[in-house]
Amino acid sequence: SIIAAALILLISIQIKPKTNNLSPKLLVNNEEARFAPFMDATGAHAGALLGDVRHDPYQSGGLGTPAHERVESGMIHKAHKGVLYIDEIGTMSMKTQQELLSAMQEKKYAITGQSENSSGAMVRSQAVPCDFVLVASGNIQVLEGMHIAMRSRIRGYGYEVFMKDYMEDTEENRRKLVQFVAQEVKNDGRIPHFATDALDEIILEAKRRAGRKNALTLRLRELGGLVRSSGDVAIEEGADLVTAEHVVTAKRFARTLEQQIVDRSIIQRKEYSVFHSSGGKIGMVNGLAVMGDRSGIVMPIAAEMAPANSKNEGKIIVTGKLGEIALDSVQNVSAIIKKYTQVDISNHDIHVQFLQSYDGVEGDSASVSITAAVISAVEGIPIDQSVALTGSLSVRGDVMPIGGATAKIEAAAEAGIKKVLLPKSNMDDVMLEKKYEDMIEIIPIETIEDVLENILINGSKKERLIKKMREISGAVTSKVSTDSMTLSNPSHN
Repeated sequence: SIIAAALILLISIQIKPKTNNLSPKLLVNNEEARFAPFMDATGAHAGALLGDVRHDPYQSGGLGTPAHERVESGMIHKAHKGVLYIDEIGTMSMKTQQELLSAMQEKKYAITGQSENSSGAMVRSQAVPCDFVLVASGNIQVLEGMHIAMRSRIRGYGYEVFMKDYMEDTEENRRKLVQFVAQEVKNDGRIPHFATDALDEIILEAKRRAGRKNALTLRLRELGGLVRSSGDVAIEEGADLVTAEHVVTAKRFARTLEQQIVDRSIIQRKEYSVFHSSGGKIGMVNGLAVMGDRSGIVMPIAAEMAPANSKNEGKIIVTGKLGEIALDSVQNVSAIIKKYTQVDISNHDIHVQFLQSYDGVEGDSASVSITAAVISAVEGIPIDQSVALTGSLSVRGDVMPIGGATAKIEAAAEAGIKKVLLPKSNMDDVMLEKKYEDMIEIIPIETIEDVLENILINGSKKERLIKKMREISGAVTSKVSTDSMTLSNPSHN
């Protein structure tokens, strides 16, 4: 009887005359809005962004909801006459970016089902207005995933802005950082407020993370993590205020994954004597590198000279997973070696190895280290292993500035290194934690002569090499001065 009743109900629905008196559905209502709409579409799938038509499994049985009732507006429609914000826009699929571009150009976009397997795919509305201002953001790496036409339209009708990750170190900006700390405390709702010395420590850390002189970092998400970690330390100790000691403790506990890997790597390299922090070795130098954003690491570099494999010319052969910039810097090193050693290396190959560089090497900040290692191998002069160095080297032998100076120096100190040779132009960038200040000596360098003077172990060979290099530099300087005088006083015939 129950089955019979159900069949009668279905039949009555089927034979019941359909009404055409359908009321329209309001898709977007901004009637009571006081301000222009702002829609955050970060991470939205195609249906949420462009609009969709809900699937109806009963559509074919006459029990379905009318098509217009299943239409759902997208964020592009809700942002009409307002702002649509999308973070990491380059991670969106190319098809979605193409549809978004069409909506921006036409200022209207018809809604249809986004899934081909849905009954909504057979429904398509009239074009719905979507005149909005697009604000998109993303990391520089994400730009590769952006649709070419999308970037072209942004360039043609809008602006591309590269945001700095630091701000000037001024009294006003320091007050803003203090305000930021207070906001983080309020938003967290658990941690206590910060004492004056704790705020000073946070500002010092902001300077360190900026990685440059007279600057404060704007990577506030990471700085906010340090604020909360410091508060957690204070809570564990039952303190009413967060102090500088709590911030220092939090920095030790709240280390990034890269920093933890570096810590483990330093211990492992010490155990297996991958690098040495005392004594002297020919062709072996302790270079410095940065892993991740701000994690320094000691990068040992070894050089050796051997008979050439080719009868035509010797080569510099480098191993250690080097990037393009690092490989180019090695070629510049060969010019310095030929100029200052004046040793005929045409019948020899010079092998340079970056020891245990599993994560690869990129940049030219190792060019000073490579040069020192190679000159040591060619001249047979040992290098002081208690010294580490970093710096970019020009083909003229001038030492150029590098990045990550503070992280590199602190890594050297952790490894037991006593001295670090640093480009003179980077001296103002150094912001060491207090515990490292008495552990290591920083020596500024400007030329390759300064490097060899401070890193080669004293002896007759070193004295002859330095004397020869100074004579060569003096001869070049004298020739440049003579040529300049000739040009400034041309003869009249």
